[in-house]
Amino acid sequence: MERIRIGVIGAGGIAQIEHVPNLRRLSDQFEVVGICDPSATARSFVASRYGIKTFETAEQLFEQHLDAILVASPDPLHKEHALAGLKRGFHVFCEKPLCYAPADIAELITARDSAGKVLQVGYMKRFDPSYEAALEFMPGTSATLRHISVEVNDPDAWPFIRHHEWRRADDVPKALIDEVTAKQKQQVERAVGVELNPLSYRGYCGAYCSALVHDANAVHGLLDNLGVPDGEVSGAQFYAGGDGGHGSVRLLGGQALWTMTHLTAPKLPHYRERITLHFDDASLELEFPSPYLNHQPTQLMVRTGDGNQLHTRDIRRGYEEAFIEELKGFWSSIAEGKPVRNTAEHAMRDMTLLASLARWQASHPTAAIQPGEFL
Repeated sequence: MERIRIGVIGAGGIAQIEHVPNLRRLSDQFEVVGICDPSATARSFVASRYGIKTFETAEQLFEQHLDAILVASPDPLHKEHALAGLKRGFHVFCEKPLCYAPADIAELITARDSAGKVLQVGYMKRFDPSYEAALEFMPGTSATLRHISVEVNDPDAWPFIRHHEWRRADDVPKALIDEVTAKQKQQVERAVGVELNPLSYRGYCGAYCSALVHDANAVHGLLDNLGVPDGEVSGAQFYAGGDGGHGSVRLLGGQALWTMTHLTAPKLPHYRERITLHFDDASLELEFPSPYLNHQPTQLMVRTGDGNQLHTRDIRRGYEEAFIEELKGFWSSIAEGKPVRNTAEHAMRDMTLLASLARWQASHPTAAIQPGEFL
């Protein structure tokens, strides 16, 4: 079995809790050469916990003998790290969002094609066994589709990672933080094309690009399965001080509507993420656990009607961990030439939609509700 020599950029929570341990579990497929991070605290923890060589900068990591990199740096650095990796001839796995701006993703696609390398985006839900089963057990068709609902409430990661061994980095130089913040503002402006007020900016970066981007990608896959083309944005709103984001998309000329809502409830230790497709006489529902609760299965429920009778099927495909399966998929694309499941083109489609939603909201100022404001 071919072993891929991989370097990890970024030693934050997602790398410490998921990617580094999972790469170590897949030791037959991957050799973790090193990890870089500007935080001495994070580097020290990873070195002592996993015995991995650490570096302060990506440039130092790139000097090692690598086949691939995994980009888990802050979101505004994804483009430059992925682009640098491709230009050096590395395969690239990049966490979501790949980039804020579709135009930046187009630049990465050009670099990928020029290098002839794999570029995979970290949408692990496409590797969830229940999501894979949903594509097979669709109870309706595009002709009977009526509504797609996405509902997410999330306290953020804190209740679900307290049992993990990890270290929060609080020693990153302020100058570097300020530099990343400036890059984020430039990239968001390039993505949306209009200036966002502080509430909408926070909602776009958080509720949309950090959270609902996963659901946008998952729903796009379900729509493709049904043969439903992209729709038209019909509404968007940021609320709860930017902790909430909502959007709606008109499908099939108004035959169906896709609505999506994400809310961070910071003091409520409860997570729910649900995608429901409603058809004339059936529904399909995926309810995801917090992604940090590894091997806890996503619930797939298919309901159909027969006169006055309701038939409910609880479908369990398996207990494979999506975070691990996506890394296996990355390896297979490199070593065996299998198709990339989560492509940059998919990411461009997702980010085009989210940017369009934010643009719609910006053109309807009353759609951004300030705290304590009632319309």
